[in-house]
Amino acid sequence: MPLPPLVEPGPPLTREQVQLYSRHLLLGQLGEDGQRRLRAARVLVMGAGGLGAPALLYLAGAGVGHVGIVDDDVVDASNLQRQVIHTRADVGRPKVDSAAEKMHALNPEVAVTRHHLRLDAANARDIIGAYDLVLDGTDNFPTRYLVNDVCAELGRPLVWGSILRFDAQVSVFWSRPRPAAGPTDAAPAVTLRDLFPFPPPAGTTPSCGQAGVLGAMCGQVGSVMATEAVKLVTGTGEPLLGRVLVLDALTSRWSELPVRPRPGARPPATVAELGYDPTGSPAGSAGAACLVPGVPASAPAVPAPPAISAAELARRLTARDRGADDFVLLDVREPAERGIVAIPGAVSIPLGEVLADPDAAVHRLGLARPGGVGRELLVHCRSGQRSADAVRALRDAGARAIDVEGGVLAWVEDVDPALPTY
Repeated sequence: MPLPPLVEPGPPLTREQVQLYSRHLLLGQLGEDGQRRLRAARVLVMGAGGLGAPALLYLAGAGVGHVGIVDDDVVDASNLQRQVIHTRADVGRPKVDSAAEKMHALNPEVAVTRHHLRLDAANARDIIGAYDLVLDGTDNFPTRYLVNDVCAELGRPLVWGSILRFDAQVSVFWSRPRPAAGPTDAAPAVTLRDLFPFPPPAGTTPSCGQAGVLGAMCGQVGSVMATEAVKLVTGTGEPLLGRVLVLDALTSRWSELPVRPRPGARPPATVAELGYDPTGSPAGSAGAACLVPGVPASAPAVPAPPAISAAELARRLTARDRGADDFVLLDVREPAERGIVAIPGAVSIPLGEVLADPDAAVHRLGLARPGGVGRELLVHCRSGQRSADAVRALRDAGARAIDVEGGVLAWVEDVDPALPTY
């Protein structure tokens, strides 16, 4: 259903602006009034990656007056397949700097604020509160749920997108939508937690860096997100509030699902349900634990498992080849990842299989056979996150499991730089 414009019109357009935005001005539903609203709007984009890249370019082209970018990462060569706002010359640079330069090159009138940081519970309110609207294209559950919860608390509309492999979802969430035209046209007040109440258990959902993603699909989804932002700012058309668009890129089919407030919904009660640490830091910070009433200020930290470095693993592999050491090296990545780069001498059991039945994994690796109980199990993944989860589960099953810190990325950096990374 239509919603009133989010932003009041800015000053009249100059002659140059009329020429620049003439194709918008020809649209009766948007027109000069809508373009002036875009010029007055402040839009925050979470992430300058696969979804943020096309969205940022289209927001700049559309003439949004002020755009904020939150991203603490730097450009990597593996990003360029889908993050089209960056180029090879930008590898190693902060993504916020690369993105801001491309936006200014496209439209020098757009003011860009670079937030080169990781959003957390200590800074989220101040950053999000300075904008009219948020687009979330982040790739991790703690940030997604933090952005959702702060937007819900502040009453900011949130355009949300999610991609993995060949699938994607797009929606608009808004805890306090502005009244529609008529008393019977109340817009649904929904948030991410009405669609997915809690984040999935750790290790059960791979990231794009683990599972892959079709690059061109990011352009489809990021463009939809930018379109929703323009519609919300200007009051044009019907936004995706109360609806989720689902894309299956393999069959080129879009489908739509309704989203309604969940009956009997309760506030999250634990850090695990929140999906992030509400204290914002190990020591906490003033007011940071108050995102949801009744949420505990902190949770016990999960101890890091025992670990060795990639360099130490190389020494031990050499010793094993001479018969001077005895251990099993386990790779918990997906088979497609091993096809890109692998550490010699590793056996493979994907993390999902390990977590589903750690005892079976121990038996499969021969660690439970007589004479095999004492063998150490060294576990690695791409960067160390999945292997740490596997080590905890395998140690609970009785294995002498040890994490290889930094995984394949550390192996390439410290042991064999000739190998590719991803």
